Amino acid sequence: MHSSKSLELTLAILKPHIVKSPFALKNIHNIIIQNEFKVVRTRKSLITHEEASKFYAEHINKFFYNRLLTFMCSGPSLIHILARHNAINTWRQLMGPTKVYVAQLSAPNTIRGTFGLSDTRNATHGSDSQDSAEREIAIFFKDFDIKKWYADEEMYFNTGQVKFDFVSFVHNIAKNTDIYK
Repeated sequence: MHSSKSLELTLAILKPHIVKSPFALKNIHNIIIQNEFKVVRTRKSLITHEEASKFYAEHINKFFYNRLLTFMCSGPSLIHILARHNAINTWRQLMGPTKVYVAQLSAPNTIRGTFGLSDTRNATHGSDSQDSAEREIAIFFKDFDIKKWYADEEMYFNTGQVKFDFVSFVHNIAKNTDIYK
């Protein structure tokens, strides 16, 4: 299956309380795969204060800023670069409203409606635009070159010439395709 339309990239973060819960983590990972996202890169790590400060810079003067940074640095997070057509909007719809009480009432079957605990511990993050995705990916994946990915790898992800590694939770370019012969 070939598509001439390019895939879109988005950043997805599964927050510390999700990483600590095997049940929630497995369910959210299943949602990612069932919704035909390709996992371009995965990183499991403790988000540093520097990364969190850059990432949440737009919230620096808000009352919840310090609480948010403290929580995001409190334990490992799983950070994924996801790809698919309309990735940003699709991931945001799956996550549901940012405010957990709104998600629980109006979209209870979304990720945040199901696994969110509070507005700070709302389970996931997803980029809200292509510009945000590029900025956010650069914070957490310093060696990832978006333009190079589109030039060298996107075609394989777009045409399904990738294999999913369940253990690493990432898609890799399939080396046994005719394209390599």
